[in-house]
Amino acid sequence: MPLNEEYLRARTVGDLEPLSTRISIVDYDSLWPDRFRREAERIWLILTGRALCIEHVGSTSVPMLAAKPVIDIMLVVTDSAQESEYVPALEQAGYQLRIREPDWHEHRMLKGPDSDINLHVFSNQCPEIDRMLAFRDWLRNNESDRELYARTKRELAQKDWRYTQNYADAKTAVIEQIMTRARNSY
Repeated sequence: MPLNEEYLRARTVGDLEPLSTRISIVDYDSLWPDRFRREAERIWLILTGRALCIEHVGSTSVPMLAAKPVIDIMLVVTDSAQESEYVPALEQAGYQLRIREPDWHEHRMLKGPDSDINLHVFSNQCPEIDRMLAFRDWLRNNESDRELYARTKRELAQKDWRYTQNYADAKTAVIEQIMTRARNSY
């Protein structure tokens, strides 16, 4: 479901920033896993015992998949709605809370302090965790869907989008097609 500007404004912490350039999709970079590991270690240290799981997700987590050069990290905490349990520690380390979506799995998203990082926070046992991991794992093992997804992203990146979220929303149909095949394979 495409999100309108009013929805985005209501869930964005700080200013909603329009895109000033086109979305950039680049070839896979073998350094992305190292960037993830470095960031994951930092998050484990910052949250000492409050992080239940940290996973590399999104396109940069799939070898040989073209992607926006932004490392997406999934952080699982006991209750993502309880921001006081993790956000202040992350903000003290330079992360910035940018998205608060209480109506979508209590999702929170923070930007990284010195790298292009999207830190997605979910509560333990949230169904979106399994969905994100299943999508990642399917693309890691299915060349034709990996190529379909890359092709779709490159085509969509050629269009002008007001916000990055509009580009993300435009990928929904192909993601659902791929997820259907992934679910049917199990």
